[in-house]
Amino acid sequence: MARDRNGLEILGREECLNLLARPAVGRIALSVGALPVVFPVNFTLFDGDILIRTAAGTKLRAAAANAVVAFEVDNVDPIDHTGWSVMVQGVASEITDEATVERAHRAPLVPWARQNGCYLRITCQVVSGRRLSGAAASRNDQGAG
Repeated sequence: MARDRNGLEILGREECLNLLARPAVGRIALSVGALPVVFPVNFTLFDGDILIRTAAGTKLRAAAANAVVAFEVDNVDPIDHTGWSVMVQGVASEITDEATVERAHRAPLVPWARQNGCYLRITCQVVSGRRLSGAAASRNDQGAG
């Protein structure tokens, strides 16, 4: 098992994608007016990529430009000091092809605010993840004294 310099387990791409397949809330990070912004979103995996449904607005305008974005999901237990984090970097784009929109509409993705909206796809070009185990947290705490 590979670990980073902080003692966190480095997750492989397949394990990261398996974690992304679990229902969760993610965060999309993109640039708006040359400033970084982060939005919470619900999502699902779609043909190996991230699928988000959103109304017209900031996220959609950024995606229409085929922007490079970051997407992050985590699950952390602050009491036990366990959990994981997965980050995806890729190009966001609006899905406009009618057949693909129809398939996206059948995906297990419920919009939060509105029933109508557009679909964004984030290609999973760079996928990385880390797992924090209670043992790693204890080792790091002992060395911090």
